[in-house]
Amino acid sequence: MAAPQQPLTFNDVFDDEDVDEPKAANSVHHIRANSSIMQLKKILVANRGEIPIRIFRTAHELSLHTIAVFSYEDRLSMHRQKADEAYVIGKRGQYTPVGAYLAGDEIIKIAVEHGAQLIHPGYGFLSENAEFARNVEKAGLIFVGPQPDVIDALGDKVSARKLAIAAGVPVVPGTEGAVAKYEEVKAFTDTYGFPIIIKAAYGGGGRGMRVVREPGSLKEHFERATSEAKSAFGNGTVFVERFLDKPKHIEVQLLGDNHGNIVHLYERDCSVQRRHQKVVEIAPAKDLPAETRDAILADAVKLAKSVNYRNAGTAEFLVDQQNRYYFIEINPRIQVEHTITEEITGIDIVAAQIQIAAGATLSQLGLTQDRISTRGFAIQCRITTEDPAEQFRPDTGKIEVYRSAGGNGVRLDGGNGFAGAVITPYYDSMLVKCTCHGSTYEIARRKVLRALIEFRVRGVKTNIPFLASLLTHPVFIDGNCWTTFIDDTPELFDLVGSQNRAQKLLAYLGDVAVNGSSIKGQIGEPKLRTEIIPPEIITSNGQKVDVSEPCQKGWRNILVEQGPKAFAKAVRDYKGCLLMDTTWRDAHQSLLATRVRTVDLLNIAKETSHAMSNLYSLECWGGATFDVAMRFLYEDPWDRLRKMRKLVPNIPFQMLLRGANGVAYSSLPDNAIDHFVDQAKKNGVDIFRVFDALNDIDQLEVGIKAVHKAGGVAEGTVCYSGDSIGNPSLILIVNM
Repeated sequence: MAAPQQPLTFNDVFDDEDVDEPKAANSVHHIRANSSIMQLKKILVANRGEIPIRIFRTAHELSLHTIAVFSYEDRLSMHRQKADEAYVIGKRGQYTPVGAYLAGDEIIKIAVEHGAQLIHPGYGFLSENAEFARNVEKAGLIFVGPQPDVIDALGDKVSARKLAIAAGVPVVPGTEGAVAKYEEVKAFTDTYGFPIIIKAAYGGGGRGMRVVREPGSLKEHFERATSEAKSAFGNGTVFVERFLDKPKHIEVQLLGDNHGNIVHLYERDCSVQRRHQKVVEIAPAKDLPAETRDAILADAVKLAKSVNYRNAGTAEFLVDQQNRYYFIEINPRIQVEHTITEEITGIDIVAAQIQIAAGATLSQLGLTQDRISTRGFAIQCRITTEDPAEQFRPDTGKIEVYRSAGGNGVRLDGGNGFAGAVITPYYDSMLVKCTCHGSTYEIARRKVLRALIEFRVRGVKTNIPFLASLLTHPVFIDGNCWTTFIDDTPELFDLVGSQNRAQKLLAYLGDVAVNGSSIKGQIGEPKLRTEIIPPEIITSNGQKVDVSEPCQKGWRNILVEQGPKAFAKAVRDYKGCLLMDTTWRDAHQSLLATRVRTVDLLNIAKETSHAMSNLYSLECWGGATFDVAMRFLYEDPWDRLRKMRKLVPNIPFQMLLRGANGVAYSSLPDNAIDHFVDQAKKNGVDIFRVFDALNDIDQLEVGIKAVHKAGGVAEGTVCYSGDSIGNPSLILIVNM
């Protein structure tokens, strides 16, 4: 790794004339409109999927050169195509698919080697890893995010709760430790009121847990909870907390510069969740009382100032049914749902992140609180490759059709949403974020619904039918969702999905065209009964050959009458060129011929016995026969062999034998090879061409010995390449 550089300052990044007039309106517009004044040149994004693409777009607008990193499994991912440069993380197999994006030292090494000056972590992976942030700065690079010590302080929920209490920001009230007496619980409710939840101090799984909503039932619930906890866990002590019944999840977007200035970009309602995972987000929160909103915004800024917060972050709160709010945590990074805040404020949060990291103040960016306002509503839906009908099980496969939405007020932030994209099981199932903006909540909701209907995604399941069900539910229409709304509302899963008729019809027609019909009753001789005109075979002296019976003269007579050794000697003594015909083998293996049935071969068998009576052999049987006959044609391959043998008694039949593999693709026991060859010989195969892909003599020996035992003719085949004449193989007849 290169020697650490000195961290850049604001004066290093921006022209002096802009520093001298940070408050001038024309200077601010100049900074935001023309990023060429920045001296930084390259930014690396340590992430994958949708968020690097989002960051690259803004970086390009800021005239920055962009670098993507990717795992081997992500080599076809779209995010690497959107960057100016892209580098694989480590060597193939060095990291797991996820582990590659957690390999902080390797990513920093790539950044240094290729001249990056900033590293943006996106969200997830290393975005909240304080050690990674420290190592970025140690390498002389700029980390686009908070200070490492702040990430440490906010990453622990316990320490974040302590920071909130110290700053005077309300947190969910609870006893400081375990309690064992009713009087202690009563003292808590006298102070904080109802409802409360009593939890077993030494257990889980719902046992020893009671929700109490009224003073009259407090003692009874306490006694039951402690009794159950003692019975289940051997200890009856409990914790008591304020119970938040159907709370809303409200978060505040924050921006801070390097000089202690903090602003908020208003709030988002992220209450629509499933098992604590956000599904739909709204900005600003609908029907949140003004006094509650103002208090939450003020406390978010106060808490951020108390830790000297820098760059973008999100303070998260819960709001109960009485509009009391409680701090949960601060996420020290960009959020997935930042798009809705950008839509209602008109502020590019990622651009602010990069410029603040480079040293700009909020004032120089025109981001003072008095200049930040909202306009209308925005709603974001996370479209994922999950099957809602199967408990949101992630789906994988190739996207066959992808048609996205668009139009007025529709914004799409996607990663691998395109036809031909392969969705792997290694990563998050996010396909694309659909964000819609409208002058009212209802207009925004209708835009989202319209956009969802426009989407066409084929090849993988998506959650679009579920999102449409959600957006048309009366509770969502009113904007009164709570954090467990999805889990509490089973009718959301009464889904009406797309029929996908066109794609299914095309798939069916393609299957029939290639594989033929698999419907019982449609297999067998064709329905066409018109007369077939057979070709006439004429001898050299002009006589027409009678093909009503098979020909009885040919090389096989030697084999049948005198045995394999005499046959091998006759072949060696023959002075002319002997030919083997592979037409019938191709009738098993070619794309068209996988449809050639036994009846089709038999219809030309007698003619073949006459027309090709002097052939050395017909190669007509092997592993492909089993695959074709059984998988496509639903026929018995052994029956095919016997019937062909009966109608072509004069020409030796030849097959390919893969040494110790037989007709399989892995080694079989010797006795299995012996039995198979014996059965093949008895049913009509005469010559066995034995080969091994690696020319392994031991593997060849297994097959040759099996042929000897069965009384067949063995051709031991050794393959070689590099012959300029073009001969691909050498065949040795070893049965002597």
